[in-house]
Amino acid sequence: MKVVILPGDGVGPEVVNEAAKVLRVVCDTHSLPLSVEYASVGGAALKDAGSPLPAETSEACLAADAVILGAVGDPEFDHVLPEHRPESGLLALRKLLGGFANLRPSRAVPALLSSSPLRREIFEGTDLLIVRELLGGLYFGEPRGIRDDGNEAFNTMTYTRDEIRRVARIAFKAAAGRRQRLTSVDKANVLETSRLWRETVDDVAAEFPGVEVEHLYVDACAMHLVTDPRRFDVLLTENMFGDILSDEAAVLTGSLGMLASATIGGRVDLYEPVHGSAPDIAGLGVANPIGAIASAAMMLRETFGQTAAADCIEMGIERALDEGFRTRDISGVGNETLVSTSEMGDLVAERSIEMSNLSFAYYAV
Repeated sequence: MKVVILPGDGVGPEVVNEAAKVLRVVCDTHSLPLSVEYASVGGAALKDAGSPLPAETSEACLAADAVILGAVGDPEFDHVLPEHRPESGLLALRKLLGGFANLRPSRAVPALLSSSPLRREIFEGTDLLIVRELLGGLYFGEPRGIRDDGNEAFNTMTYTRDEIRRVARIAFKAAAGRRQRLTSVDKANVLETSRLWRETVDDVAAEFPGVEVEHLYVDACAMHLVTDPRRFDVLLTENMFGDILSDEAAVLTGSLGMLASATIGGRVDLYEPVHGSAPDIAGLGVANPIGAIASAAMMLRETFGQTAAADCIEMGIERALDEGFRTRDISGVGNETLVSTSEMGDLVAERSIEMSNLSFAYYAV
């Protein structure tokens, strides 16, 4: 299993170090062959190589089976042109790897129900997956730019039927393996792209007769996410709507630091925590590594088919939380033990090994 790790900027190096730690010990325990290589991206790459996505990083990623990314973004480059900012490296990386479907799960962890901004009776039992189209829409549409006089800016929102169809199929397959409910999000009362989106989703739905489908305007979806999140199973959305809604769904868990994501469908799969680079807390040892660790678990399951190893990591995360261990972002309620980034990584690693040994013992019996 050849994996390239891109630590990136801000808290990225801190959290991916813990993900790599857990990944290594679990792979050792399960006798899984793992090869890890590090490369630079974003602001770190700009400083080292003068490019947010150096050629050597691109080559390493394309030669890998999967890529784990920490975070991208550095305020030092906020004043430069967009094409020279760290974030342009992230967009270029996504385009290079070709992943068009971003998977972002959001689930109510029992030990953290009190950390959610929603009342327990609203959020308890929430288990949803957002499938976001990642290579189309406003973020990639052309033409785009700012007029020479600086008084007008423009972007183009565009989608083809094939772009919609391929991401819809991934969402329907996910729903078929879950609770068989899919909500397609659009703005078909205003946007032509959304009307094509809705029509194409209905066409794909015919291939999955067992999946119940509903269409929901994006503003209504945003409202339901905070008033009745349990109604959702799989949410299918275009690029910009998914960017916004997935962050909203992530915050419902109590912290952006908790959640993982996967970008699949292209040449190489990409895994990263949902949170950003958080430069204000970089280097303090307080960042939550669970999103990065959970991303490594997603990688084991989605790319390598190692479900047992992935389950052990996820159970290790839950056990550490059940025992009251918290990083700063999810602390402050009840009898808790505040731990650092590296301490949380150690705790999850230890408990993931315990879960692995229990699993081996179970199957031996």
